[in-house]
Amino acid sequence: QVQLVESGGGSVQAGGSLRLSCVASGRTFSSYAMGWFRQAPGKEREFVAAISWSAGSIYISDSVKGRFAIVRDNAKNTVFLQMTSLKVEDTAVYYCALDRVLKRTSDYVYWGQGTQVTVSS
Repeated sequence: QVQLVESGGGSVQAGGSLRLSCVASGRTFSSYAMGWFRQAPGKEREFVAAISWSAGSIYISDSVKGRFAIVRDNAKNTVFLQMTSLKVEDTAVYYCALDRVLKRTSDYVYWGQGTQVTVSS
């Protein structure tokens, strides 16, 4: 079993920055992709960013491109989502996900519990 624990969420004013972290533990695959998704109230879960094991492939949603960056530290089994120039519409619960395959779809095998990000005007 794999556990994913997110942290770093909180409240920030528009234009501010936050860095989310997600630590994977347990019986992870020998190599795995990690992704970030978000879900705002009343909306479907939305892809944000994903990164391959080697970080050689990165997917970023058009809605956050140029503002968010995804990086990983395999030695620490951790993936980060660096969020800058935050907008009110970025408000959502952010979820970390893990799978063998890098993808933009939400059918990742493992999920974290989510961390709330609230951006105020």
